[in-house]
Amino acid sequence: MKFVMVPGGWQGGWVFDSVAAELHRDGHHVEAVTLAGLEPDGPADAYRPPNLDTHIDQVAEIIDRGDATPVALCGHSYGGMVITGVADRLSDRLDHLVYIDAYVPDHGDSCWSLTSDRFREMFIAGARTDGQWVAVPEGLDPRARPHPLASFIQSIKLHGTPNGALGRTFISGGAWPGSPFLPLTQRLRNDPDWQVHDIPVGHNIARRDPHKLAATLRALPPHTY
Repeated sequence: MKFVMVPGGWQGGWVFDSVAAELHRDGHHVEAVTLAGLEPDGPADAYRPPNLDTHIDQVAEIIDRGDATPVALCGHSYGGMVITGVADRLSDRLDHLVYIDAYVPDHGDSCWSLTSDRFREMFIAGARTDGQWVAVPEGLDPRARPHPLASFIQSIKLHGTPNGALGRTFISGGAWPGSPFLPLTQRLRNDPDWQVHDIPVGHNIARRDPHKLAATLRALPPHTY
């Protein structure tokens, strides 16, 4: 099985290092993406911040250039916006979508429209310096980088017909202050097209319980393999 993993805001592919190590030991291939603008050395062009379309294009290219190995496309938090856009274009290349305490948008939604007031206030306060980049929130890993505001506020454009055979899993981090995902989690529990799992360690599941996250990914329903 091949996993392509998309991090949430401010983080890079490094956030999945421990999860990827466990999956590698089981023979799976893992590609953890660092989205454009979040590179360790800073963005290539700080005056032209990438938007949501940029990130969808980036991950779609990774999927498109790969071989025919079935792909489980995973996104954490903001990464849910990205994987939804990729699936809209390339659902025939995917076997499973995995939302790790992540946004699940419909056409016209944005991270801004789906998130909580706490995060909207964080976005605005964080971008106060230049109006383009949202500063790293206090307490995140030192490797975290300012996140492009445009990607948080751009609405997603979905045009494809959903692939009914595509597996869909939501992994909840449980209740944490300011979480925008609790109503979503409850709604998806009642949707027969979704599998919902709980790893109630807070939002940053990959860092707080990589072992259980890896175990959950290894146990994706057999029909997706």
